[in-house]
Amino acid sequence: METDTHEDDFRGRARQAVLAAVRGLVLALVMLPVTLLCLILTLVSLELLPVGLGFLLAPRMLGVLRGYADTRRRLAEEWCGVRIPVAYRPVPDGAGPWTRTRTLLSDPQTWRDVRWLLVDATAGFFTALLPALVLFFPLQGLLLPAGLWRAYVSGPADTYWYAFVPVTGEATAFLAAALGAAVLVLAHRFAPRLLLAHFRLTRAVLGGDQGELVERVRVLTETRQDAVDTSAAELRRIERDLHDGAQARLVAMGMDLGTIEALVDRDPERAKGLLAQARRNSAEALEELRDLVRGIHPPVLAERGLGDAVRALALRLPTAAEVSVELSGRAEAPVESAAYFAVGEVLTNAVKHSGADRIWIDVHHDGGRLRITVTDNGQGGAAAGPGSGLAGVERRLGTFDGVLAVSSPAGGPTMVTMEIPCVLS
Repeated sequence: METDTHEDDFRGRARQAVLAAVRGLVLALVMLPVTLLCLILTLVSLELLPVGLGFLLAPRMLGVLRGYADTRRRLAEEWCGVRIPVAYRPVPDGAGPWTRTRTLLSDPQTWRDVRWLLVDATAGFFTALLPALVLFFPLQGLLLPAGLWRAYVSGPADTYWYAFVPVTGEATAFLAAALGAAVLVLAHRFAPRLLLAHFRLTRAVLGGDQGELVERVRVLTETRQDAVDTSAAELRRIERDLHDGAQARLVAMGMDLGTIEALVDRDPERAKGLLAQARRNSAEALEELRDLVRGIHPPVLAERGLGDAVRALALRLPTAAEVSVELSGRAEAPVESAAYFAVGEVLTNAVKHSGADRIWIDVHHDGGRLRITVTDNGQGGAAAGPGSGLAGVERRLGTFDGVLAVSSPAGGPTMVTMEIPCVLS
């Protein structure tokens, strides 16, 4: 078993080394012409600014450059897990050529992109090529003893240098093969790291010193706007529910009481009927007010915490549900509220759209993060894209730096994972 494990590990590293070499070749040989073309066209469009033509060409070319840089950011994250923050200033919608050009040229990220083209065409080319060199260069050395050395050495006075090994015959060809084998061993382990170094160089140039800070400010601005919009929508809902529900019933009850006051002496029987109606209106108004308060901040959440509140949600579901809670304390009230309503929305979506007959809810806190997982055995196909019911959940969690992940293959099951960074008291 241990031998099999070592073999699997060896094969896995070999696959990673070959993959890193192939990806390095793609970056060095396929992407280099694109980089050079973008650099030349960008510089030409900037050179044409004084004659006016650049105001038409530069915005388009800089837009292409942004797209190309975003592609390399995506490859960095997908291939090596290197995340390069995006920190572009937005271009106003409907802006003319002058405004677009001025906005793009005043953006520090634009000039970082241009500098990156220069670096990518020079140092970036060699760092991308290194994984392929250290993997494929040893193959030549291993083939030299098989007679390949004769193709390079035509006479006794000729010498072919394989790295620092002079190859003059069969014996020295074996020395070159030994060097090639040593390099191949190193490539087996270090080729992926060389590709990682290339993308770290890309991040150092594209990301800039303030890249993470700018990205953080952008995210906070978006989540703040989402929180403001959500609060405004919630306030409008509360006003509408009060106006159409409890307020209307209380007004009707007041009118009934006025009529009862006028009829109590002359028509006691009718007054009794109106009193019964007023009592029903008061009970219904009270129930609607309780529902409204529960929709703002459920009493069970305030009194007993998130775990019991989620259990109460599960009890009201028409679908069988199992709840597992592992919390050593309570989070802050706003975090608990956001988590509670997020779970409520996910459960509502599951009941309405999944066709599931069983739901599992897991709530626990680990590593400074509140993690909630809702799983159902429905038909799958759920997504968190724009317009879906889960998009609102994602915005709600984003206010607290929370994240939402959805796994929902066709045919199910669906697993929705929500995480919010917080501490428990």
